[in-house]
Amino acid sequence: MPRILQIAQLGHPVLQARAEEVEGVTEPQIQSLINDMLITVMDANGVGLAAPQVYAPVRIIIVASRPGVRYPDAPEMEPAAMINPEILWASEEQVTGWEGCLSAPGVRAPVPRAEQVTLQYLTRNGEQNEAAFTAFLARIIQHECDHLDGISFLERVAHPREIVMEKEFLRRTEG
Repeated sequence: MPRILQIAQLGHPVLQARAEEVEGVTEPQIQSLINDMLITVMDANGVGLAAPQVYAPVRIIIVASRPGVRYPDAPEMEPAAMINPEILWASEEQVTGWEGCLSAPGVRAPVPRAEQVTLQYLTRNGEQNEAAFTAFLARIIQHECDHLDGISFLERVAHPREIVMEKEFLRRTEG
């Protein structure tokens, strides 16, 4: 039975190290971790989650975009597990957009990201896949892949003075 996992908070060493490649994608413990991550990201109203965020230092991300409290304009998609993801290509064109993180609750910042990416990854069935993502989905991919390399979204902020708390973010974006 899937369970909601604790989310590591910014500053924890698991979030600062490079995660290990996954071997044995179809092994029960990996499948169980994926199920738990899917439940956890939904429970937290997130649109993405990386395994290190739930104290598992392996290269798995969940992309689960959907409109919600944190991202009301997010596109709807079926949640997907992406194992050993690798960004093969990123567009030179960048777009700056507001990001938050389940590991840094209440903090938001504008982050420049590539507008488009091509990602290679394994599905939870162990099948090799390659897909292109644009706009918000590309942003989620880049954010979560950064977690796998021990990088926080706050390290990508162009101007640190633009980092704000959720209440200030809402004031700025609701007007």
